[in-house]
Amino acid sequence: MKIKESGSRKIFLAFNYIFLASFGFITLYPFWYVLIASLNTGRDFARGGVYFWPREFTLENFMHAFKDARIFDSLTISVSRTLIGVLIGLFFTALIAYSLSIKTLPGKTFFTFFFYFTTIFGGGMIPYYMLLRDLGLTKSFWLYIIPAVYSFFNFLLLRTYFNNIPYEMRESAQIDGAGEFRILFGIYLPLSKPILATLALFIGVGHWNDWFTGAYYQSRTALYPAATLLQKLLGEATASSTIKLGQETNLSALTSYTTQSLQMAFVMILTMPIVIVYPFLQKYYVKGVMIGSVKG
Repeated sequence: MKIKESGSRKIFLAFNYIFLASFGFITLYPFWYVLIASLNTGRDFARGGVYFWPREFTLENFMHAFKDARIFDSLTISVSRTLIGVLIGLFFTALIAYSLSIKTLPGKTFFTFFFYFTTIFGGGMIPYYMLLRDLGLTKSFWLYIIPAVYSFFNFLLLRTYFNNIPYEMRESAQIDGAGEFRILFGIYLPLSKPILATLALFIGVGHWNDWFTGAYYQSRTALYPAATLLQKLLGEATASSTIKLGQETNLSALTSYTTQSLQMAFVMILTMPIVIVYPFLQKYYVKGVMIGSVKG
């Protein structure tokens, strides 16, 4: 039997739908605006009035952006650091989380507090740079990987998730002769796909969007990731009326792109990989965070 909804209930639902639709539009529109700006001729876009779809469609902004060889090199660096960073980050986070989820581990409380204590204080940019320089990382690709291997927040989520796996499963595996690595990779990790997907998203987005490390700690321009190169190119384009993309090119009547339209194209080039990957991990995201942070 279908229950009729009261008038106040219908008003409440209508308000919710309107509010959520408005919030969704406000959230999505900036991304849509950048997309249509990147697909519109720059000179026409500068006239204004382009809000919902390209008025003069063109791919020239993207074609001109990809003429710079640095774009491909920086994208290679970003993709490499993201994939390697996610794999290594998950591997070491899983090792630490599994070790400190063992109830009989001696010094478990001390080590947990030690990892937490290191997150309270920081040495500052200059001491940190000197440390990276002494380790030989300021001219190396591993500058992006090694310092980002460990995250206390990620460790806490994964350890909490591991604590909810019945401890009897580990004991039964030990009775059958399984070692710690086999228990971790054969039992714990397969049962932890939601939280692993969530952590992979956290780590991957962090690596992909990080421009600060390359801008301030990387000495070799050839090793700039895409986010750092984008920040450099936007700075160049804003400071000058000429745009450097491999060689100086004057904006003349023969070109339809402008500084602003190229900026939009650069932003889309960096944003699309994350936008494409995120839907595949979204179904694990909320579930992983909720289980990994609430249960204990």
